[in-house]
Amino acid sequence: MTGTTSSTTIHSTSSRMRRRAGLFALYVVCVLLAILFLFPVFWSTLTSVKPPAEASAVPPTYWPSTFTFDNYLKLNKYGAGILRYVYNSASVALITVFGTILLSTLAGYGFSRFHFPAKNVLFIMVLAALMIPFQSILTPLFLLMSAVKMQNTLFGLALVYITFQLPFGVFMMRNSFDAVPREIEEAALLDGCSTWKMLTTVMFVLVRPGIITVAIYAFLNAWNEFLAALIIMTQEVNFTLPIMLTSVRSGYYGAIDWGALQAGITVTILPCIILFLFLQRYYLQGLMGGAVKG
Repeated sequence: MTGTTSSTTIHSTSSRMRRRAGLFALYVVCVLLAILFLFPVFWSTLTSVKPPAEASAVPPTYWPSTFTFDNYLKLNKYGAGILRYVYNSASVALITVFGTILLSTLAGYGFSRFHFPAKNVLFIMVLAALMIPFQSILTPLFLLMSAVKMQNTLFGLALVYITFQLPFGVFMMRNSFDAVPREIEEAALLDGCSTWKMLTTVMFVLVRPGIITVAIYAFLNAWNEFLAALIIMTQEVNFTLPIMLTSVRSGYYGAIDWGALQAGITVTILPCIILFLFLQRYYLQGLMGGAVKG
């Protein structure tokens, strides 16, 4: 008995050590991957606070001799100024977010709860839009926006972005509503809620992770999108931040102004990082919404 107990103890200790070693190796790999992904962000931010001469130095300096915000102040000298471009990008992104949430939520609820002819065929047609490269339809979109006098308008650009985001948003919201038991909806109606009140006060709360996931996707894509904005916007005062960064690249005699460029990149990525850090919990829940139906 003593030998058996000793052997069991040794085996248990060995198993714990293997699990700890495996967990340690996993942590090491995760830390290395985090450093790999975060290093470009760190380097851009560090370069943005270097003096202009050091930011463009070859070979590069790894640490600034002095910290300065001259590169950020220099951004106001390009075009209409950095604040105007931030306003343009923020306006387009917010309109895109609200429009995508409204249309995706209503469409997702309809596909999840109502039965109508050719529902599955229509849903497949919505998803099929994901397979069409949006670059292939930019020319017709440009002609359409010109015909309806919405070229060079922030609202017109937001409508284009909403169109690109709807297939994913509808798919996400349908899955989120499918994960909510119908009994909750029926109980709210029996308690005297109207259909609209039940949808806004009960269902929207339950599918909030899905709504936030759609909002994050819509914001990031609208904030960072370059090609559609470059084609539809032809007046400098209406440019968004990604287009502005192409002008910052050109310094004196065609040289790249690396300090100002990295400052512009830092300004561009900062809202995305803040938004994701605050909403990442809901984002992960939203991506798993509908995976297991209750």
